[in-house]
Amino acid sequence: MTPYAELCVTSNFTFLTGASHPEELVTRAAELGLTAIAITDRNSVAGVVRAFSALKELARQRDEARTGTVQDGPEIRSRKVTDHSSRQSVPHFTGETAAPVLPDRPLPKLIPGARLVLADSPVEWLALPTDLPAWSRLTRLLSLGKRRAAKGECLLSRADLLDWGQGLILIALPPDMMEADSPQEAAVRSDIARVAGAFPGQCHVGAVPHYDGRDQPRLDRLSALARSVTLPMVAVGNVLMHRAARRPLADVLTCLRIGCTIDNIGRNRLTNAENRLKSGAEMARLFHRHPDAIRRSVEIAGACTFRLDDLRYQYPDEALDGEPAQARLERLARDGLRWRYPAGATARIIARVEQELALIREVDYAPYFLTVHDIVAFARSEGILCQGRGSAANSVVCYVLGITEVPPESITLIFERFISKERGEPPDIDVDFEHERREEVIQWIYKRYGRDRAGLTATVIHFRSRAAIREVGKVMGLSQDVIARLSGQIWGWSSSAPGQDQVRDAGLDTADRRMALTARLIAEIIGFPRHLSQHVGGFVITQGRLDELCPIENAAMEDRTVISWDKDDIDALGLLKVDVLGLGMLTCIRKAFGLLQDHRGIGMDLATLKPDPDRADTPEGASQRAQVYDMLCRADAIGVFQVESRAQLNFLPRMRPENLYDLVCEVAIVRPGPIQGGMVTPFIRRRRKLEPVEDLGPAMMEVLGRTYGVPLFQEQAMQIAVVAAGFTPSEADQLRRSLATFKRMGTIGSFRERFISGMLANGYDPDFATRCFAQIEGFGSYGFPESHAASFARLVYISAWLKCHHPAVFTCALLNSQPMGFYAPAQLVRDAREHGVEVRPVSVSHSVWDCTLEPRADGALALRLGFRQVKGLGKEDAEWIKLSRGNGYPDVESLWRRAGIAPEVLEWLAEADAFACLGLSRREALWAAKALRAPGPLPLFGPDGEGVVEPAVILPAMTLGQEVIEDYVSLRLSLRAHPLALLRPRLPESLTHDRLATARGRATVTGLVITRQRPGTASGVVFLTLEDETGVVNVVVWKRIYGMFRKAVIAGRLVRVRGRIQREGAVTHLIAEEIEDVSPLLATLGGGGMPRPGDERNDGTKRPDAGHARPARHPREQARRLFPSRDFH
Repeated sequence: MTPYAELCVTSNFTFLTGASHPEELVTRAAELGLTAIAITDRNSVAGVVRAFSALKELARQRDEARTGTVQDGPEIRSRKVTDHSSRQSVPHFTGETAAPVLPDRPLPKLIPGARLVLADSPVEWLALPTDLPAWSRLTRLLSLGKRRAAKGECLLSRADLLDWGQGLILIALPPDMMEADSPQEAAVRSDIARVAGAFPGQCHVGAVPHYDGRDQPRLDRLSALARSVTLPMVAVGNVLMHRAARRPLADVLTCLRIGCTIDNIGRNRLTNAENRLKSGAEMARLFHRHPDAIRRSVEIAGACTFRLDDLRYQYPDEALDGEPAQARLERLARDGLRWRYPAGATARIIARVEQELALIREVDYAPYFLTVHDIVAFARSEGILCQGRGSAANSVVCYVLGITEVPPESITLIFERFISKERGEPPDIDVDFEHERREEVIQWIYKRYGRDRAGLTATVIHFRSRAAIREVGKVMGLSQDVIARLSGQIWGWSSSAPGQDQVRDAGLDTADRRMALTARLIAEIIGFPRHLSQHVGGFVITQGRLDELCPIENAAMEDRTVISWDKDDIDALGLLKVDVLGLGMLTCIRKAFGLLQDHRGIGMDLATLKPDPDRADTPEGASQRAQVYDMLCRADAIGVFQVESRAQLNFLPRMRPENLYDLVCEVAIVRPGPIQGGMVTPFIRRRRKLEPVEDLGPAMMEVLGRTYGVPLFQEQAMQIAVVAAGFTPSEADQLRRSLATFKRMGTIGSFRERFISGMLANGYDPDFATRCFAQIEGFGSYGFPESHAASFARLVYISAWLKCHHPAVFTCALLNSQPMGFYAPAQLVRDAREHGVEVRPVSVSHSVWDCTLEPRADGALALRLGFRQVKGLGKEDAEWIKLSRGNGYPDVESLWRRAGIAPEVLEWLAEADAFACLGLSRREALWAAKALRAPGPLPLFGPDGEGVVEPAVILPAMTLGQEVIEDYVSLRLSLRAHPLALLRPRLPESLTHDRLATARGRATVTGLVITRQRPGTASGVVFLTLEDETGVVNVVVWKRIYGMFRKAVIAGRLVRVRGRIQREGAVTHLIAEEIEDVSPLLATLGGGGMPRPGDERNDGTKRPDAGHARPARHPREQARRLFPSRDFH
């Protein structure tokens, strides 16, 4: 086999160019027996870590294969889709590849590099670092080019290369010399010679075959060019794909990149499929006249000694004023003990703090704790609500530092779940901040550490089903209506490519060859990266320069910078990430606290409300707490954090929470882990005393007693391993982590044997031991941490307290924190009105941007809707209306003149009926607003000419249905009536929600779809929430029924469901048997059809002129825009 190293490989991280994943390229290189492979994307190193991880996986699988274990190939990370609910891979997108057939020779060496494209030179350069300093220079060079350009671009010049090229092996890729004339050839020669003179011994000329029948003379000319500049020539393949079968996809990517269809791609089409990885023997045949070019590729690979695991990450030391980090942490921890326990901490807590501090000292993680402490301290100094979540609640040190609000006495602490010497990984501390003020925290981090030491982690945006159908469909020439029908068959971003049934439903011929190719290409492009975005809040911070580890580039958002790698990349390389996350409920709670202070004089913070009695409890506090839990037991929890979903609302009456730990269980139990492990039914039956609690012995009952002998949390799985099977805490943590990967890694077997034999040695029954492990195995990988649930449970109680005792304040804060949660403003407003809150409409005389509270004569508070509810209206316009209001506006024109807002803004206000306070109807206000934009009369017909005074126009009054429709168009809600109340005479067979509670057998209901849910653990079951004028109905759609009525379930906005009533206690479901999409009925609400969707506008976008024709739409499409649902997949 001829040794050969492929040094020019473009992966699909050169977006819309490369046609193979890095994992596929590395695996194929191993199959071909290549000596080395260099991933050289265009001005980027974004894909090299995925190739690095794939190579490590191949090495592990080869070792296991020698023991007889059959394995799949390395996982393609970007084709793996994880369901957000279940945290499991979606079946169609597991990222799994077939087991590669590897030759009996060493795996290829991976050379991370980049293909440098310069703005002022026709020559491109492959840059391959020889050592760690050269890598740092390459990443700084790329950072320089990316920081001076817009997001996704890189602007480099020849001067930049000359400044930063030391230590890099540089391979020149000149333009096609067969097409160059003498001046062009001279310019190329001059460029190459200039760089070669700056870096003697580092430069080569790359020879790239074009496979057009002229390669031998082309190689001869390249050889002559190399001799003329006294540089050696090296063979490179200019690889775009791992196998020839990807050529059609490569052409589709080219069409997307240049903006054409496949039918007019012309000479941009690949002439053949030869831009694939080739073996050394194939390349040797191509370069039979230049064998040295093949040999030099191997020599260059040998000279490139840098490996990605050579990167050395150093976290900031966080010393302050000469005080070492560990000493500072210990001082802050002891100060925190006095703060948290003013009466003195118990000996157990003090001992626990000392134990944790000793371990932190041993593993040298004090700087990490100090970073998070300082971030939290800054947020609190600015009045920004925040709290730690996740495994940080397992640490008493985090509690006394103020990072988490979960008292260590309230949960079972397992510090090894948080930090472990054996694991050798940093702790995971996630901190939630108010989502509206998180940017202040992010900018403080940039200011403190500098842009060259801190950057957000990237997120790779991939093609998913809808985008794949849309983009590939356009390239393949499908019409817009066909593309819309096809993509409409897909529900959610994690669905598979359209199958034959869906293609037929779209009116396409599945036997057509072009359609079959289109479907194949859609499936292939799913999982391909489209561009880099930014992580929701993961910061990488370094002691030295971050841009010497990884390139830093501009994000789309102003004043944000990101690194080129995502969270899995930095995990693979051992880089530390600090998560600065946004949480909408914290924003809502802070705004609610502010409203309470302003309107009731009540000062509160997160620590004020106690979900459990304490020594300072008062009768009033106990009464208020009982009312809160009573409200939750009734499932009156719309808007309440974490318990407002359909599943949680159904479970609350069965759970009947009475204290904080009940809320911890409530948060955790309606999750994939307990559901898959079969824990929910025995837990709730034992809690309701429908079956006895199994006595598991004193040791096990100490672990499981609070959850009735049923493991619900990851911490309990670890404790069972410790107390019953003899594991050490660190070994138990390894068991937890192995459960997360056992399906792929096959590491669970040894733990099973150890676990069961340990329980047998401790006197447990074999059947019981096997059952215990089966339970842990069933949910361990997806189990919810108790520490995480405890952090959330405190916010559950606070938000429930606000809803119970101050519903107007709570709803106002929720509306001012949108978008967040399960429910749209229409449902939140309706719920508030059902709780006795007066909701007042948008008014130019009273409203401001946010919703506000207004005192009523009886001392209660009324909720005034703000201008934020008006579609299209911006915050700046709302501020001008408020500032110019004075004693009010007498008419539309005065508002226009005083506030100086655009006439179209007046029209939006008129359509929202905001001028009703002036005695103007919606049509009268709109007429007055449009008159301000009307052209003046010609002089002859003006008041000074022959014109006459026109009589006042009397506009016809709008019907109630028309008013409701206009409310939904402008506000997405209506205070007048519910659409179903108007349609009820036309639905005689449908029961209302309030009558469903007493119905028996089968029933028919009709309602607006306000949420659709398809949990990953529900085996294809879909849950619909339908709303009518009396309440909401929960509909269960089994997989078979979903298949029969798929269109109605996915696209219907108003649906009629016939089915069987199922009742358990206070919970009523309708098990669907027939589903009908009756959305066209909504078109009759206004009497003359609904407003055209073209009449709507997005924020700040100008409406088209009335004279422009707008496309007609199906009533279902109109309904979807007017009555949108919130869907969760």
